[in-house]
Amino acid sequence: MTDEDIRRLIACPKRITRRQPARGYRTDNRHQRCSLDLQSVNGVGGIFTVFIRQSTMFMENFSVGLCYQTGNAVQGSITLARYNGPHGETSRAPDGHYARPHIHRITAQEIAHGALQPQEKDREITNRYATLEQALLIFFGDAGIANYADYFPEIQQGQLF
Repeated sequence: MTDEDIRRLIACPKRITRRQPARGYRTDNRHQRCSLDLQSVNGVGGIFTVFIRQSTMFMENFSVGLCYQTGNAVQGSITLARYNGPHGETSRAPDGHYARPHIHRITAQEIAHGALQPQEKDREITNRYATLEQALLIFFGDAGIANYADYFPEIQQGQLF
């Protein structure tokens, strides 16, 4: 898999086929959680899942991840991208990304070295979103998910004003 393959998988058109739970979020271990099953629209990308997590203690701490189901029994699932909110920490990295919204994308080199999720060293600090709802809108657009409004009608309301 090349970096271009990864970019294509992230951006290929997809549709949500299932949300779990169907509405809202389930609370587990001080986090609200939701999962999505996705199918590529054009048949090129395959099957994906999305995880959505948000701390119930620190609402700005959230993560939205896109996972690709490789079909390879050994490799399984690869997390292609993770959109994070601030974690509330400032001292763990020189760029301070833990205290700011940031995006991790896996690289071909990381996969070649056996990684199944993006490593902490490759990240993009962003001002494209500040809340989970804003991150979801950006994520759904970047990930080519066309029917998100059918499953998340509440985040559409912010676009009306």
